[in-house]
Amino acid sequence: MKTVVGLYDHLSDARAVVEDLVDAGFDRDQISLVAQESTSTMAGDADYVEGNEAGEGAAAGAVTGGILGGLGGLLLGLGTLAIPGVGPIVAAGPIVAALTGAGVGAVAGGLVGALIGWGIPQDEAGYYAEGVRRGGTLVAVRSDEDDVEDAVDIMNRHNPIDVERRSEFWRAEGWTGYDASAGPLTTDEITRERDRFTTMGTMGTTGFTETDELTEHESIPVVEEELRAGKRTVDRGGVRVRTYVEDVPVEETVQLREEHVNVERRPVDRPATSADLDAFQERTFEVRESAEEAIVDKRARVVEEVTIDKDVDIHDETVRDTVRRTRVDVDKIGDFNTYDTRFRTHFKNRFAGTDYDYKRYEPAYRYGYNIAADERYYGRRWEDIEPQVRTRWEEHNQGTWEEFKEAVRHGWNEVKQAVS
Repeated sequence: MKTVVGLYDHLSDARAVVEDLVDAGFDRDQISLVAQESTSTMAGDADYVEGNEAGEGAAAGAVTGGILGGLGGLLLGLGTLAIPGVGPIVAAGPIVAALTGAGVGAVAGGLVGALIGWGIPQDEAGYYAEGVRRGGTLVAVRSDEDDVEDAVDIMNRHNPIDVERRSEFWRAEGWTGYDASAGPLTTDEITRERDRFTTMGTMGTTGFTETDELTEHESIPVVEEELRAGKRTVDRGGVRVRTYVEDVPVEETVQLREEHVNVERRPVDRPATSADLDAFQERTFEVRESAEEAIVDKRARVVEEVTIDKDVDIHDETVRDTVRRTRVDVDKIGDFNTYDTRFRTHFKNRFAGTDYDYKRYEPAYRYGYNIAADERYYGRRWEDIEPQVRTRWEEHNQGTWEEFKEAVRHGWNEVKQAVS
């Protein structure tokens, strides 16, 4: 199972994420929501939620004034808890089991520990916990790996907070990390926290969310890869020399001398001499035979030497590759007042015959102005983005899309042409 987590400034956006996840077929038993109790009762979020009561199983006081609407019917275990460093929270889903011990209200571990247990890196878990402490609403869903991309797509539709970027602003103000001993923000502090990160300009009644507003200035890093060519030694093969002993048959001719004793008897007939008479005594004569035999004497002699050395060839080789770098294009958009005169002229030409004045159509022109400044729609055709911007208009504004569509498109087109 994989865990996908999103953090939202407004509870209404978080609720829309939960509803879309359930509609998309994600198991509601695997969807969790965590928000400060004070966040769930803020008027800014109440405007977007129906006043339904919490579903069955909600703890007493978990849904003040019905602000969470039908979430009790979508999520399990909706109730209130007290989290160190965050304060009283509204929580629902399997995360409740990770946060509690014996039962609802008895916290066994902090929010950071619960997220780490779901595989969220410790640093990121601290960002999310701090975001909840500052009034954000956390939504988490556990799903099969094949459905992760769908979950991410749904969460990205509803203005998630970039927690890493948001934490950079916190650190610039002295924040050093999530502190479980820190107290929660008050309702007024949460409101001020959100105001710091509202979109540029006055949003009117459109509710459209763009990029975070800069506190004073922002540095955009331009990253460029550098090609560094080096060298390494690789094995290209070679020779292996081994010695061994073998028996080689040899032969050599040697001349040998061998003696043989011959005894020959021959008859004679002659007078015996004095010397012959001496034979009348006992004597022994011995004649020995001798022979030469071949012997082998071996001596070791060096008859050959094998010399091994290496030839070294040095050559230059050109290394080619591609490197990446960050490009920053700066388009001057101008604030809404820059285009106000043109929008009023368009209104006179197109809508002067209606029963309404320019103030009724101004939010539509402003909505189109904000769309053109949103990087999500940059470089796209109107036909491609209309279904998305229409949905947001109908969710947060009065009047039909068909009535205001032309004004929205004109506002979008004016700004688009100015920055093209």
